[in-house]
Amino acid sequence: MPDSSTVTNDPILDSIADGVFTVDKEWNITSFNRAAEKITGTQRNGAIGRKCWEVFHADVCERDCLLKKTMKTNRQCVNKTVHIVDSGGKSIPISISTAILKNAQGQIIGGVETFRDISELEELRKEVAGKFTFNDMITREQRLLDLFSTLPVIARSGSPVLILGESGTGKELLAKAIHRASGRAKGPFIAVNCGALPENLLESELFGYKKGAFTDAKSDKPGRFDRAKGGTLFLDEIGDLQKSLQVKLLRVLQEKVYEPLGATETVSADARIIAAANRDIKRMVASGEFRQDLYYRIHVVPLTLPPLRERQGDIPLLVDHFVRHYNSLFGRSIERIAPEAMSALLEHQYPGNIRELENILQHAFVLCQGEVIEKKHLPSYLFRRDEATGDKEALSSLDAFDKNRIAEALSRNNFSRSRTAHELGMHTATLWRKMKRYGIPLR
Repeated sequence: MPDSSTVTNDPILDSIADGVFTVDKEWNITSFNRAAEKITGTQRNGAIGRKCWEVFHADVCERDCLLKKTMKTNRQCVNKTVHIVDSGGKSIPISISTAILKNAQGQIIGGVETFRDISELEELRKEVAGKFTFNDMITREQRLLDLFSTLPVIARSGSPVLILGESGTGKELLAKAIHRASGRAKGPFIAVNCGALPENLLESELFGYKKGAFTDAKSDKPGRFDRAKGGTLFLDEIGDLQKSLQVKLLRVLQEKVYEPLGATETVSADARIIAAANRDIKRMVASGEFRQDLYYRIHVVPLTLPPLRERQGDIPLLVDHFVRHYNSLFGRSIERIAPEAMSALLEHQYPGNIRELENILQHAFVLCQGEVIEKKHLPSYLFRRDEATGDKEALSSLDAFDKNRIAEALSRNNFSRSRTAHELGMHTATLWRKMKRYGIPLR
């Protein structure tokens, strides 16, 4: 490594506000400007002659070096965000651009990288994002922001909560947010989908059973109420609960006790109930499908989540969230959505709501091998027209989304109904009924 007497300043490089360094073909740093010193905390004479990764300790140095990729492919990298660790051990977000260096004969002799500290921009992004988030929920819709402001009070109350909204609007996320903000946060959060299991199985799932309660009951099994003791029990799709189970649930809410199947003594219930429904429970009460007394027990604090089609301003926020999520999950570096693709996402009506948007972007991540998601990477049903009716989107319905979701899950699970049902959170009988309804063949 050269000493300070061999290291000279370059007034041109030192006049640049961005950090600049160059390396030779062996990855030894050959120049290092004043801005690079300031950002990294490493002096020029301590950097030149060392390997670049010894100075930067970037999160991409080992697995996905951008400068190495540029020198290998002869393709520049522009404004990529990575994190380095400065000389004091602090993680710093920087935006980098890379290019190759050639001599007068056109031969590659190394690479050059420019970078700038974007800490202030990242802090601003977090501040802005913080204004539109509550736990894992993201919105700039005023109705939801008003709801977020009341959640701490609702969470601390301990009262039953009924969350209403279409499928895929984030009802379970909201239930988890309430749980985490409550006095029961250290207890378990147990969820059960009331529409995913037949009545006899759902009863044993909720209340458990004793040994010998039925033929296959070889030993005692605790139910969801027992597992949720000291925490929260989330009853999703409570509108699908059969009348006989509605009576038993009402007793739990009124008397705080229940009886496992085959038991002769009651068991104390110590779980807060948060229920959710995508059906009009009030109309079900009027038609006699849902017990009025149970409705008023769970309707103490009603909350409604609007569908995504009424939250168009949230789509860019959610897209950015999912892109970041899948970049991290899959080790990808997709930077943005092309304008044509974003226009398609903004125009879609989302019968499957946020869950459908997430599914669309996961589909795009599979097909996109570059850094920009384009229109061709989105599912074709977003652009399909119904020739018979002239509707803008033939498949813009919840059934179409549900059919597509089931078909893809079957394919992922090699058409195993049991594994597919487990992934989708439904009983195999429910899956079979949906397959018959949608005409999905079992290969």
